Amino acid sequence: MKVAYLVNQYPAVSHSFIRREVAALEAQGLEVARFSVRPPPAKLVDPADQAEQARTRGLLADGMGGLLAAAVIVALTAPAAWLRALRAAVHLGRKSERGVLRHFIYLAEACLLLRLIRRTGDVRHLHAHFGTNSAAVAMLTRMLGGPPYSFTVHGPDEFDRPEELSLPEKIERASAVVAVSSFGRSQLYRWVPPAEWSKVHVVHCGVDQDFLAKGPQPVVDNRRFICVGRLAPQKGQLLILDALAALRAEGVAVELVLAGDGPLRGAIEQRVRELGLVDSVRITGWISNDAVRSELLAARALLLPSFAEGLPVVLMEALALGRPAITTFVAGIPELLADGVNGWLIPAGSASAIAAAIKTALATPPADLERMGRAGAAAAAANHDAAHEAARLAVLFQHQP
Repeated sequence: MKVAYLVNQYPAVSHSFIRREVAALEAQGLEVARFSVRPPPAKLVDPADQAEQARTRGLLADGMGGLLAAAVIVALTAPAAWLRALRAAVHLGRKSERGVLRHFIYLAEACLLLRLIRRTGDVRHLHAHFGTNSAAVAMLTRMLGGPPYSFTVHGPDEFDRPEELSLPEKIERASAVVAVSSFGRSQLYRWVPPAEWSKVHVVHCGVDQDFLAKGPQPVVDNRRFICVGRLAPQKGQLLILDALAALRAEGVAVELVLAGDGPLRGAIEQRVRELGLVDSVRITGWISNDAVRSELLAARALLLPSFAEGLPVVLMEALALGRPAITTFVAGIPELLADGVNGWLIPAGSASAIAAAIKTALATPPADLERMGRAGAAAAAANHDAAHEAARLAVLFQHQP
């Protein structure tokens, strides 16, 4: 079976879980054609992403001229379908803060994607990641005569503005919808009638054998903690700095690695200087999967004090490696991490709670940390094996009309 994958931006450093999913689907015997709405970042740091870039067709590769030509061809060859899709694009645009003009572009992207899928030949299903513009393009492609589509909703963006994203309409027209956690599924249930609930399926994001094969690794008895992810307000990194400053005032030394980059980097660097934490905090920028794994293994525990999430992949990665985590009980996180079993759950938005959990982790003997690490690795292997989750996706794709 041949399927097409559509992602807002692919490959990308924060989308390694999609790359793993695609590889696992291909290992299941499916053929996957990759499409990206936007081009990848200028510099991809992971060799696997660099290889994936060569396999991916960007919808904007030929510029606006390519989009316009595709829109004209589809309008001339399938005018009734094009007009139906045009009306849908206007409807979506009026509800969206991005406006109607941007949705005209989505329609043109759908026209181009339709033509590319037909050139690829025998694509039976289209799957999009994220319920944002990629799902809109997938929906319009279907309305133009393309294959049935599904999409994966990750959150928290889709949960913050479901009506503005026309999430109910996208779900209604989809043949199936994937949520990455039970919490995510419940949020989708809120926006569609019960008659639509049966098309919503929970399929977890997963980790591959690079993280699962060796099992939990011995804990390093040090004072280093690591936070992996985009440097953005919702991830709570600024609160970690406040917690570290409070601990330093108590005479508690802590080392922090921030692995990632993003719009908050400048503010974080400034706050590090203001709090006198330059000797305690290291920011790596974006790093490869191998480097993330090495940094996780060199830390005592993962710090992830997020304000909003779907179900963070780095949590799966840390647990698979045998590293307990300090994280917040938001969204799908408690479905994977049990307080006191494979880490510590704390309330979101509290620097004092972060500081207290760090002190607890520092006081926990290595033998107990390794016990927690084994529990975490077992949870990750049971629920977030990329190969197992891809097998569930393959069945879902194969049983769509």
